[in-house]
Amino acid sequence: MTEMSPLTAGGQKSALSVMELRGPLMAWDAAQVLPTNPEESWQVYSSAQDSEGRCICTVVAPQQTMCSRDARTRQLRQLLEKVQNMSQSIEVLDRRTQRDLQYVEKMENQMKGLESKFKQVEESHKQHLARQFKAIKAKMDELRPLIPVLEEYKADAKLVLQFKEEVQNLTSVLNELQEEIGAYDYDELQNRVSSLEERLRACMQKLACGKLTGISDPVTVKTSGSRFGSWMTDPLAPEGDNRVWYMDGYHNNRFVREYKSMSDFMSTDNFTSHRLPHPWSGTGQVVYNGSIYFNKFQSHIVIRFDLKTETILKTRSLDYAGYNNMYHYAWGGHSDIDLMADENGLWAVYATNQNAGNIVISKLDPVSLQVLRSWNTSYPKRSAGEAFIICGTLYVTNGYSGGTKVHYAYQTNASTYEYIDIPFQNKYSHISMLDYNPRDRALYAWNNGHQILYNVTLFHVVRPDEL
Repeated sequence: MTEMSPLTAGGQKSALSVMELRGPLMAWDAAQVLPTNPEESWQVYSSAQDSEGRCICTVVAPQQTMCSRDARTRQLRQLLEKVQNMSQSIEVLDRRTQRDLQYVEKMENQMKGLESKFKQVEESHKQHLARQFKAIKAKMDELRPLIPVLEEYKADAKLVLQFKEEVQNLTSVLNELQEEIGAYDYDELQNRVSSLEERLRACMQKLACGKLTGISDPVTVKTSGSRFGSWMTDPLAPEGDNRVWYMDGYHNNRFVREYKSMSDFMSTDNFTSHRLPHPWSGTGQVVYNGSIYFNKFQSHIVIRFDLKTETILKTRSLDYAGYNNMYHYAWGGHSDIDLMADENGLWAVYATNQNAGNIVISKLDPVSLQVLRSWNTSYPKRSAGEAFIICGTLYVTNGYSGGTKVHYAYQTNASTYEYIDIPFQNKYSHISMLDYNPRDRALYAWNNGHQILYNVTLFHVVRPDEL
């Protein structure tokens, strides 16, 4: 009985199936028995018997293309192709989408960066506008008090015009009087002239005073001496007397140099030397009406020394005033007692324990050195760089080195103070003397071995009720 290979019509699962049953014929070359037309149906191409007498058959199964003629198979293939095409399209679309997504993400990052930059610019713009607004507001606050001053200037102009008209009228009356003696009462005319003269003098005195509003750039007059010292002219010197007085150092010196003029001081070393009876302390000396006023070294004694006769005219203790570097200016140098002069007379600036080391201002009688009146301020003297007086107002600087400004003012006529901001150039970085001269309307300074001048700008107001 023949034993067939276990293949059935289900052989469509295989494109080409060659089966060999066990036996000595397994070594045959399969190519020798393959059918010439693989699309043929199932066929037996060889058979044999094994050693046990069993029949061994070789069969060939048809290829799957045998079913290609089936309509459903073609539809299935078409669908498969469509699916494959769709898959390819989807893959292309996916690649494009991924590329677009990367581009969008990049754009999103750029937009976020731009948005952040816009916000920064907007905030910076707001801050810039805020700074500009703040600066403009500060400037307006600074200028607003000047509005009434300008109005007062208009009133002053009218006043001067009235004076001019009165002078013209008086001149006309005098001319007529010369032609016709006795037409007017001479005493009445004299009174009118005297009254006008007094009013004009009062007006000129008022115009000489005012509130400090500006300090010019420095003018270096000379470079000489040590780091510390003082120099000045006499504000009450007679016309034509332009002598310059020069004192080098802040202690252990008693020689005062006298130069004939500012020109001599600038260009020569020709001077006359005056020897004081005692060494001075600090740099707060002042020459006033022919005398030099100075603080005796290591004491609170003020001395008035006549420079013409070279004799002591008066000495007086400044009660309770600190000395010997107890209450000096910020730069030190035994600058405890500072003597100065302005349009109103002679002053002393110092500090006391009773006023907790804060600045005291005293008006002195220039002859007797008696204290006429004192004002206690709340400004610590050790924190002051330097100080000077203009028209009865004490001005204090915030320091003596680097950036320097006048930032405190005390008005003795009203016993009030205010904080101000008037910068000026500290050209040589160490101011050890700063004093006002009312005749020159200038500040004299000793700056690190340089003798310097500053012009000042004052606002002055003349009120009709003060004339």
